[in-house]
Amino acid sequence: MPLVVQKFGGTSVADSQKILAAARKAVRAHQTGNQVVMVVSAMGKNTDTLIGLAQEVNERPPAREMDMLLSTGEQVSVALMAMAIDSLGYKAVSLTGAQIGIKTDSSHTKARIHSISTDRIKTLLNEGNIVIAAGFQGIDDNLNITTLGRGGSDTTAVALSAVLGADQCEIYTDVDGVYTTDPRVLPEACLVRQVCYDEMLELASLGAGVLHSRSVEFGKKFNVPIHVRSSLSDVPGSIIVDDSETAALAVSGAALTKDEALISVFDVPDVPGTIFQIFAPIADKKITVDMIVQNVAENGNTAVSFTVPRNEVRDAIDAIQPSVEKMGGRIGLVDENVSKVSVVGLGMAEQTGVANRMFQTLANAAVNMEIITTSEIKISALVKREQALNALRTVHSEFALDKVESKEPTQLPSRDTSNQVNVAEVIERLQRDTGMESLMIDDISLDDSQSRITLSKVPNAPGIAAQLFDRIAAAGVFVDMIVQSYASSQIADITFTMPREQFDNAITVANQVCEDFGCDKVDFKKTIAKLSVSGVGLRSHTGVAIGMFQALSDANINIETMNTSEVRVNVIVDGDSGQTGIQCLRDAFRHSLR
Repeated sequence: MPLVVQKFGGTSVADSQKILAAARKAVRAHQTGNQVVMVVSAMGKNTDTLIGLAQEVNERPPAREMDMLLSTGEQVSVALMAMAIDSLGYKAVSLTGAQIGIKTDSSHTKARIHSISTDRIKTLLNEGNIVIAAGFQGIDDNLNITTLGRGGSDTTAVALSAVLGADQCEIYTDVDGVYTTDPRVLPEACLVRQVCYDEMLELASLGAGVLHSRSVEFGKKFNVPIHVRSSLSDVPGSIIVDDSETAALAVSGAALTKDEALISVFDVPDVPGTIFQIFAPIADKKITVDMIVQNVAENGNTAVSFTVPRNEVRDAIDAIQPSVEKMGGRIGLVDENVSKVSVVGLGMAEQTGVANRMFQTLANAAVNMEIITTSEIKISALVKREQALNALRTVHSEFALDKVESKEPTQLPSRDTSNQVNVAEVIERLQRDTGMESLMIDDISLDDSQSRITLSKVPNAPGIAAQLFDRIAAAGVFVDMIVQSYASSQIADITFTMPREQFDNAITVANQVCEDFGCDKVDFKKTIAKLSVSGVGLRSHTGVAIGMFQALSDANINIETMNTSEVRVNVIVDGDSGQTGIQCLRDAFRHSLR
């Protein structure tokens, strides 16, 4: 009998009428011959209310007790949902995460799933029940209640779909599907009927709002098609699978991460191990670091800037303070008034000029970029929070994302069962050995065919980056990585890489731009090595970048610059260190390679 997992978010179960509406959707699926598992979030703003109550009695409540408190929201929802289904004349049983057997690690408020027992759910389904599972929660080895972090019900739903071998995983929300940006922020956003996992991973991690990034990680890792639908209508919605109908577009989506904080560390030694010493304490606290940029060394010292979620900035500062002071550095800037604007698209890797267009359109809108990072399918710029909405609207319009025409799929795909045995074997191995959410690396690679150029102390004003890369493009130079690092509110460093055979053209342009704009100097290396680790959900696995930093530090290899995304972490090192670097990374991640 086909099995369908349906997840209903907080807005979809916000009151009794919406609970009954969700119950009817589950009953209809059951009536058409499916076994049905529902995953339910806390009602409406219940979680926010509980967080507010906690902070009224304790400004920094213990994480364990927060999990005890927040897990009660889902317990209310699942019980009411089971009652609603009973009122419609069908059998239903509600279960907490512990009753299901969702085992997690002990990282309270941001736990990761180790294993899920399916015995009880399968027995109840075979008895004709609709099973109502509490999202967002589990239990650790010491029987402590744990929660998976905000948006964790999405993760619960896709994880259950994986272990149960569900034919469909439906995520019901208050929007019709996946849009080119959050339609609650920009009404002109367009619905996209089909999105690939990699694009959705980037958009979800950037705050797209429709899905939690860890749920997409599960989907990609375990071959679970995710169907995003409206709980308020029966429109087809969007599906997330391996292939994307937008792959030909340079940019298929834009996102705004509103509540970011920028931390800059100055005067740390430019030697192997510095980056590791800064970020290891942050990884230990499982704080997600997003944009990381490093300035070119000056007088043997360098500066490193990075962003974290604004609500974790104090924990991040507390974590790095001892290491920074020990190295003789200082935390020179903390800016909590910044937001990140990003564009995402698979077509970026094949089309030139995307970054130029984004930089120019932001310059035309008088939006200044504090920090820039690029990856193969993403460009992100850090801007002042008051300029963020205008920046998002500007880039969304520039790439015609308000005019995307998306065809409705003629048939929604079910889960591909051709490799079902392999998927089941992978799930069984991970549950037995390292956990379902453990890291899986697809590839570790070395590109030693590039050069690096850095313009130091560039005036930090709208339009400078656009003019630089317009000139670079006009010289026929294909730019790979772009990193604009923070020096002060008036100046910045801009680093970019290009194929070595195009270095002469690039350095000519860079020298001319340096003279025209009054930059301090042009620094370069004609022979560099780019080391890359790619896989699923690398940014949310805080240990990936740290593992790279540690492995390179142990090999006495200095990192010159880097960028991170959900699917790839890249670091630039001296060209002579490339072969040694890739070998030490392969050794470090050998247990995580597929």
